[in-house]
Formats: sequence, structure tokens, C-alpha cells
Amino acid sequence: MKNFNNIDERVVDDLKKELKAQSKLKIAAASFSIYAYEELKKELEKVDQIQFLFTSDLFTKEKAPKEKREFFIPRLNRESQLYGNEFELRMRNKLSQKAIAKEAAEWIRQKVTFKSNISGQRSDNFMVVENKENINVYAPFDEFTTAEIGTTKGEKLFYNISKFENENTQQFLNAFEQVWHNQDYVDEVTNTVLDNITAAYQENAPEFIYYIALYNLFGEFLSDLDQDYIPDERTGFKDSKIWSLLYDFQKDAVLGSISKLEKHNGVILADSVGLGKTFSAIGVIKYYESRNKNVLVLVPKRLKDNWNNYKNNYKNNPLAEDRLRYDVLFHTDMDRERGESNGIDLGKINWGNYDLVVIDESHNFRNGEGTTHKKEEGVENRYQKLMRKIIKSGVKTKVLMLSATPVNTDFSDLRNQLMLASEGDSSNLTKTLTTKKTVTEIFGQAQRAFKDWSSLETENRTTEYLLDMLDFDFFELLDSVTISRSRKHIEKYYDQSDIGKFPKRLAPINESPKLTDLDITYNDLFQFIDLLNLEVYTPLKYVYPSKIEKYTDQAKAGASSWANREKGRNQLMITNLLKRAESSIHAFKLTSERILENIRLKLQVIEEYKQSKNGIVKSESDDFEDDVFTVGQDLKIDLADMDYQSWEKQLVADKYVFTELLDVVNRITTEHDTKMATLQELIFKKIDNPINKGNKKVLIFTAFSDTADYLYKYLSTQLIQKDGVHTALISGTRTESTIPGRKNDFNELLTLFSPKSKNRDALGLDGEIDVVIATDVISEGQNLQDADYLINYDIHWNPVRIIQRFGRIDRIGSTNDTIQMVNFWPDISLDEYINLKARVENRAKLVAISSTGEDTIDNTDPDMEYRKKQLETLQNEVVDLEDMSSGVNIMDLGLNEFQLDLQKLREKYGDYEAKPYGIHAITKSDSNHPAGVIFVLRNRNNAMNIDKQNRLHPFYLVYIAENGEIISNHFNPKKILDDMRYLSREKSVPIENLVQSFNIETLEGKDMSKYSNLLNQAIESMISVKEEKDIDSLFTTGGTTALENDINGLNDFELIDFLVVRGE
Repeated sequence: MKNFNNIDERVVDDLKKELKAQSKLKIAAASFSIYAYEELKKELEKVDQIQFLFTSDLFTKEKAPKEKREFFIPRLNRESQLYGNEFELRMRNKLSQKAIAKEAAEWIRQKVTFKSNISGQRSDNFMVVENKENINVYAPFDEFTTAEIGTTKGEKLFYNISKFENENTQQFLNAFEQVWHNQDYVDEVTNTVLDNITAAYQENAPEFIYYIALYNLFGEFLSDLDQDYIPDERTGFKDSKIWSLLYDFQKDAVLGSISKLEKHNGVILADSVGLGKTFSAIGVIKYYESRNKNVLVLVPKRLKDNWNNYKNNYKNNPLAEDRLRYDVLFHTDMDRERGESNGIDLGKINWGNYDLVVIDESHNFRNGEGTTHKKEEGVENRYQKLMRKIIKSGVKTKVLMLSATPVNTDFSDLRNQLMLASEGDSSNLTKTLTTKKTVTEIFGQAQRAFKDWSSLETENRTTEYLLDMLDFDFFELLDSVTISRSRKHIEKYYDQSDIGKFPKRLAPINESPKLTDLDITYNDLFQFIDLLNLEVYTPLKYVYPSKIEKYTDQAKAGASSWANREKGRNQLMITNLLKRAESSIHAFKLTSERILENIRLKLQVIEEYKQSKNGIVKSESDDFEDDVFTVGQDLKIDLADMDYQSWEKQLVADKYVFTELLDVVNRITTEHDTKMATLQELIFKKIDNPINKGNKKVLIFTAFSDTADYLYKYLSTQLIQKDGVHTALISGTRTESTIPGRKNDFNELLTLFSPKSKNRDALGLDGEIDVVIATDVISEGQNLQDADYLINYDIHWNPVRIIQRFGRIDRIGSTNDTIQMVNFWPDISLDEYINLKARVENRAKLVAISSTGEDTIDNTDPDMEYRKKQLETLQNEVVDLEDMSSGVNIMDLGLNEFQLDLQKLREKYGDYEAKPYGIHAITKSDSNHPAGVIFVLRNRNNAMNIDKQNRLHPFYLVYIAENGEIISNHFNPKKILDDMRYLSREKSVPIENLVQSFNIETLEGKDMSKYSNLLNQAIESMISVKEEKDIDSLFTTGGTTALENDINGLNDFELIDFLVVRGE
């Protein structure tokens, strides 16, 4: 009898002596590995036959039912040991698996029979080698692996395997034969084993490799998909009319929203502008209504008709047969206790009885507790009322929020909206998440990171940089409670035939007409504005310090906030004058006249006071027709409490400036208004030469009602006279059209303007409007995609607004092939324009009143370089909202879409268990995806992610180019997954020519040295990045990661799969 400890005496060496040409081999062991076959290949090829008995129930047809799966993990582990156990990782990482598997499969077909023990009873593990002259038994021989034969280190502390010879072997032989031939005890599994092994060398489709990566990365997500959170299809909501009208990407949003609402009680649907969020939301509403739930939709007043239409029994309602019954109220109704709104009696409404609240344009609630400036005791704002009346009282209320811009200035916007879903108590949300930190801590960290990021130099302020600074848990939170896809995303990942196309955006046309053909320029106007002090709006500044309390008390806010408020108001007025000068000479003139009148009235009061010693002035700001700055209430100030003489001096100075200014401006009559003439010419040209056949429609936006009135008054007559073209005016102050006898309801006018998208014919309406002149009351939430030509008559200072306007015609499913945006700019260079704005904005840093009454600089971006970049972009191309916002777009952050992909692919490919890892596919490179490899790895020890920076730990993705350069490192998994998804999209069979050239290059997988080297380099890159970050962490607060355990390299990682990106 001989013993083997696999150190100085190894089983493998003995087997090499004993295995001969006529040998028969009988093995009873728990698992089989192709790498052990590889070690003994020469000898095993000679052997006559092999009988292999799996001593536990492996590879049999009876699979474990789903819910019992965890008890069978050992079994699955054993099954997957065909491709090597953990200690054979190193071999697998040499990428030779494919070649070995191919040879092993061939050998099995010729010589091996596998059976599996199904008796439920345990058996000993041993191996018998029968030769003509002798019989040897090795026992215990637990597994046919490289560790058990002694070529790699195994997981056992020590090995003690005995070799029995001749007369001592009979009992082993008898036992083996007895079990092998008894059908009640064993099941033949050779074919199953072969299937599994061939999986390791067959050619794979890129899509399949992407699926395996997702299956590993988001496996937990699949286990979350239990019935509790999956929409219950028995409700029949998929048979509804709305469901039949949704595009695939909208259906995904509906299902995703429902499962998030069920799990977390709230979700923000933040799909980009023009992607039909309203329809997606109605899909969700239909689901809850079909379960007999009550639904309330809260909308901005101007969008009420959209929502009312879909539930009413109207001819033009495409969803009439769904009989939707949700209530529609306005955001502002939250401030009202009684009265009627949208046909509902607010006094009688049972606020606590809504199971679901849908908030359209939910960013209007982003300021949370401080949504309005009225911070008086006992006065609740909208946000607080919504929380108290609807969400906290009565039945449990789920909240679906719709917004294309949930993050405006920073992450607190997002937090406030999410708080609605958790009844104002963040711990409710924390309970449903799988994060390590609480929601409060997560947002605290995110806010700090955002602040640090905002103070970086412009060139460093990239999304990548921010992603790097944010915490792992923050992404987890976003994935749990938001769904957001961009237009690019939808175009890239959904089938175009299903979604209809987006129209092609033509490059913007930029017009910079002169102010007038007289010798007056924009700069002349700006010089006048520069001379103004506008102290007419800041009487409080002149109140004696001893009297100030009289007035600040009235406002019930700290004294400082009134003074700041006035400073801010003065500032806003100057900015507004400037914006009006930019918009139209008419608006500028009207406003100047109003302010001059105000100054005269104040001077009159002062004159009277000098006579009678009696006079009150009001601090007000209604010289602008738009609601620019609501201060709460006007303040009445007694002149006796003021240094009115100093104030009077300032007023007189402004009076002279305005008088002179108006003398100049009044010379510019309509005939001399070059900007208006340019607009008219553009419209006529467009009507005569449409960009889409027969389409005369033009949509003109301006920020000011005064300008809109002026344009309408002049252009509508011109257009009727020229071509019989009808025009409509839609502004906050009035609605009108040139169609006689038509009631001026703005939704009806928009229906005549966009008859297809608004279903005009079903309403039995007739008439056609081709030109609409509008203010921003219709810049959100309207679908006007019949139009193909949009003019910004003035450039809004917030570029996001420009994109929202364009979103009215830039919509999915548009019947136009191309669409055009035209921007009007002042006749000065972009640099002058930016400097002018900077000067105005910095003249007295605009002080916004924050909800706490502290001084906070308003979010007018002080970083002029950045603003310039944005405006330059606007001149050259029409961009998506997510490319424009200076902050962060949540589309850059979530991994949600990959989970949806996983769901779809799983239906196609089934569960991926007991199948080989380390497999690959070949896909084609292109200009954005250079030749190289994307490796998907699993880390075997936790050293790698001490600093919680990799949001997918223990999984690591690296995209490395053929020359060893890292294209995307493991801190950017979203980018790499995006690449993988793109490179494997619609590639569900292997790509013949690429596979062929790869196999020639690697000698059918026998020489994988090039790719092994790349794998090593990829892993080394991760280690070096970690060391770099460790060193950084020595110098930052919050502890270091430098002294914590290291990664040693290849053996710490297991290769899940890889995608080879190749040129033709």
C-alpha cells in the first residue's frame, strides 16, 4: 500500500505510470474537470474505456424547483466544476478553456460513459485502474480535479490518498459494478455532460455574451422580480387601448414604474423631452384603475386639457374605450381650501382616499418645504399641503412623478421629490433599499460631492468626474426610484420600426438682425441701461435704521431678507430691461414707459409730502407684465421714516435717463424695426418653400407677452393678406386668432395648429392655423408635432428652456422628415453678449431669498465660460436636454435599463446556471469602439472595493484596446455596459467572418497568449488605479484605504466572459 500527500508524492505521477493502452478506468467521484483531463491527456487518450460515476445526483433531468434553488448551490458548483474549480482559476484565466473543452468532448464521445447516483444515498469516492496484469485502487479519491491529482493546490488542508493493489481491490470493484448496473440507483448523463462541455467551445453570439454578463451583474435584481413587485397581468391592463398604443420603450417604463411603486412606493419617470411621458403615465394609471384604485393627477393648469381629454368621453379621445376615471387638479389647488377646480368641489373632496398620485412636471415641487416665499407661521406651502392632505392621511398613497428635469440645481431637488414618496420620512425609503447607508446619509454625501464638483474648473467639470466622486449607494438609490431614458438611448436600443422615427434636426439658422435701419444700435440701449440705478424699487434702503423694524416686522421674515429682497428686485428689474431690449423694441419701450410713470408718481408723492408732511409710498414691482418676482406683499412706507431727499436724487437721475432713452427709442417705429422685418421675411420664405412637402406651419416663441402682442398685431394682417394664412396668439395674458367667429380657447387653437397630433377631425372642427406666436405657457407638455419650423424670437437666458420649446415639435413619431430651429440673437458678438450678461448679473450679485432667509447667490451660473460654451453649442446644433444642462443628468447615473435588458434576454435564453464561464464572442469594431477586448471579471477577495467606489462590486468590467491602452476603466461600468449593449445589439448569431479570422489567429483557441496578456494588463490597470486612489485617500478626510489588504493580481479574479472587438 502506498500513500500520496500530493506534495512530494503525487497521484498524477503514479497514474502516468499505471495508465496503459488496454487499461480500463472506473471512477466514482463527486465532480469532473476538463483541466484534470488536460493534465493526463496523453495517458487518457490511450485508455480503452472509462466509466465515470458521479457519486451525487449531478446532471440529472430533475432540476431543483426555483424557490429551492439555494439548497442546491453545492450541486450547481459541482456541475460547473467541469470547467475547473476555484483553484483552477489560473488555468481558466489563461483563456485556454475553449481548446481544452473541444479535445475533452471528442475524447468523451469515444471512450467515456457518465452515470449519476440518483439513489439519494451517499457513496465512497475512489478510482480503479484495471490492467491485464494488475488492478490498482486510489481511495479516497473525492473529485477528478487538478487538486486531487496533485498538480494545483486544493482547498483541503492535506491529502492522504492510499493506493491499494490486487487482492485488496476486489471489494471496491464489486461495489462499483453493483451500483453501475442497477437502474434504480443510476441515470446515464453522458449527453448532458457533453452538452455542457460543448457550451464551453461552441461559437457564441455577442448578444449571448452580453446576457451572461448581465445575468451575473444583476442576478440579485432577478431574485427581486418575485411576484409581489411584478405587475399582475390578470388585471387585464395589457388588453387596454392605452397598452396597444404604447411604444415598446413606453411599455418598459410602465412595467418598471409599477414594480418600483409596489416596492418603494414612489418613482420619478424622467424620460427626456418628447418621449411621451403622459402616455406612459396613463399606462400606469390604467393598471391601478383596473385594480379598483383611486387616482389623482396633479398638473400645471396649462396642461389640464391634455389630461382631461384622455378621460372624457370625447370624439377626439383616442383612449375613450378605456374609461379612465382619475381626478385632475392643479398644482395651485394645493393652496386652496374651498371653491371649485376643474369641476371638482375642493371643499368636499376626500383628499385621503387616493391610492396613487401622479404629479406632472413634478420639478415644480422640487423646493420641498420652501416652494414659496411665504414662510409665515401657520402657512403651509403646496408641498406641505400635498404631503399632509393626500400622502400622509387616509389610505397609503403611491406617488408617480413625471419630469424631464428632476435635478435642476443640485441633488436636493431630487431628494424633495423622493420624500413625497416616503411620506416625508426618509427611513421609509431606506427600509426598501439594499443600500448600506440611509437615504439621508446618501444625499448628504452626494450633495457634498456635487458641491466640490461645481467648484472645479470648467474643463474638469465633466460627468465622468462627478460619477467618480459619487458614492456607490447613490446609484443604487437612483436605480431603485427613477426611470430615465434619453432620445439617443431610445434610438440606439429600440427597434426603429416599432417606434416610428424622430425627425432629423437641421442645423439651427442663426439670425442677428440690426436693431433698426436708423443709426441706433443695441449698444446704445445697453449704455442707457448701464446708467440706471432703479432705486425706485428699493425705498427700504432709505428708511432710517431706527425705523426699519416697523417694516420688516410686517413681512414676518428677518430684516435682512427684506433688504436682500429689494436688492434682488432692483437687480431683476435691470436684467429684465436688458432681456426686453433683446426681445423687441416694443416690449422695451412699454416697460421703460411703465417704469418712468412709476418714478413720476413717486416724485409726485415726495412733492406733496414736502407741502403737507404727509405721504406714503408703496414698494411694488408691477411695471413688468410677467410675474417675475413675487415678494409676497407690497410694503407701504411712510416718507417721514425715510431719507427721502437722497432717494429723490436717485429718482430724478433715472427720470432723465428714461426720458432721453425714450426719445431715442420712439424713433424706431414698426417700419424701422429690422428684427421684425427679418422675421416676416423668414416666415414668408418658409411658407413659399416648405422644408417638408406642403407644410406651412411655423411656431414662434418669445419670453414676453408684450413682444407676442406686437408680433401678432403686425404679422397676422400681413399673413392673411399674403397667403390667407391664419395666425394665433397664445400668451399668459390673452389668446386670439384670425379665424373669424372662433372662440379663443387656447387648446382649440392648438388643435387647429396641430390637427394630426391633436386629433382635430375626430372633434368635427374645421379650419387650419399655420402660424402660432406664443410665450412659454406652451413650452412644456404640448405635442405640436405637425409643425416643423420653430423660431426663438429671443434667446432665453436659460438654454434648457430653448430645448424644451423645441421639444414641442421634436417628438417621436413625427410625420415630418426634417425640422428646423431658428434663433434670433442681438446684433453683437457672443463675447460682448456674455460680458453684458455677466456685467448685469454681477452688478449687485442677485440675491435670491432661500427658504431659510439666508443670503444665497441665485443660480445664475457665474461661470461665464460655461454659459458661453452652452450658447455656442446652441448656435451650431440642436442638442438634447441631457447634453445641455450644466448640472447632472440622471440618465448618466442609473443602471436601470440594463436590468430591463436582462429581463428580456432571460425570456429568450433562460437561466444561465451550471454553464461555463470564460466564454467569449467576437463583434465588429467601429470608429467609437476600437479593436480590443471587454473583460467581465469577478473579484475573489474584498480588498478591491474597500473604498466602495465600484458600484458593481464584486464584478469588474474593463475595456482594453489591442495595444494595451485602457479605453474605459472599472470605475465606469455604465459606459462599458453601454458599449457592450451597443456592440451586441441585434447580433444573436455568431459573426462568421470575424469568428473565422479569430480562430485562425488563435489556432482554434490553442494559442490565446495575446488575449491572456491583455487580460493580465486589464487586471494590472485595476490594481494601479486602486493604488493611486489609495494614495489619494491618505490625503483626504474620512480615512485611508491604503493600508487595507491588497489585490495580488490574476488569481484574485475569475473571468466571467469576454467580448472581443475586432476590425474586419
